[in-house]
This record gives sequence, structure tokens and C-alpha cells, in this order.
Amino acid sequence: MTEPHAPALTTEALQHRLSDWFAPWVQALGLRVESFGDGEVTLRLPQNEQLSRVGGMLCGQAMMSAADTAMVLAIVTQLGDQRPMTTVQQNTSFLKPLSGQDARITARVVRAGKSLVFGEIDISGASDGRSVCRVSTTYALL
Repeated sequence: MTEPHAPALTTEALQHRLSDWFAPWVQALGLRVESFGDGEVTLRLPQNEQLSRVGGMLCGQAMMSAADTAMVLAIVTQLGDQRPMTTVQQNTSFLKPLSGQDARITARVVRAGKSLVFGEIDISGASDGRSVCRVSTTYALL
């Protein structure tokens, strides 16, 4: 549910928030908003040599940052425009390497309470759809 005076959410509006709210190094990931719904957002992380390690595999640090960023936007789609929040916990399981394709990051709010929000993120290959990373998160609303 959006706040009464908050602008309507669109893919473009969420994309704009990526450049307005996040640090320059997060912006340098090149994340693009693909879609969103109530409590859910899907981002694309373009394949990039600077984010790859030996063998062209996407590095775990980039996946963790993309997951954290996607979850913030998923929370916004459910609770309205930006609220002060902080990551309390992020548990990441890497299932298999990702190389040779973009990553698709889908973040979903599992439960939003008054002070805590719980979420799950799946990172998959954008071309083959195979899951490569699962993340569970907890955020504190400040």
C-alpha cells in the first residue's frame, strides 16, 4: 500500500530510486528493474567483467549486494515510499556458479511487521532460469 502523498510506483520510478538512494558503488552494479508487484521486485544484474572472478563467474559479493538492494525495493513496494531501515541479518547460500549470462534477482517480502520485515531472494541465470543463490533477510524498520 502506498502512502497518501507518495508518487505512484512504476518500473521507472523504482529505477530512479536506485540512483537516488544507493551508494555510487551499488549504482555501479548496473542493476535494472525488470518488474514489481506488491512486496516483490525483480532486478537484472548485467554480466560484467568487473564483477567476475576466475573463470568468468559472478562474484558472491556482487550477488549479496544485489540481493540486499532488491529487498529494499521489495519492501518499498509493500510499505510505501522509502522508510528508514537497516539490514539486521542476511543469510546467503550459493548453489552453483553463474557465468556467461546476466543474473535475475527476485526479492519477496515474506512478512512485514511494525518493526521487522522478513524476506527471501532468489538469484537465477537470466537466460536459463536456473537458481544459483538463495538469500533470507531480516530488516529493522527505524
